[in-house]
Amino acid sequence: MFEATVDFFKDLWAFLRERKKYWLLPLIISLVMVGALIILSQASVIAPFIYTLF
Repeated sequence: MFEATVDFFKDLWAFLRERKKYWLLPLIISLVMVGALIILSQASVIAPFIYTLF
């Protein structure tokens, strides 16, 4: 599973580099961070602290 994730990011980076779409990188990073925040806040001890941010 980890290898598939690494391959995905390699392909994504190759796409961005080949087509000069570097402006998409901040958007992708932001979406990944929001997704990670949602996953972490599902059922964890830090959920009350995350909810105070919003």
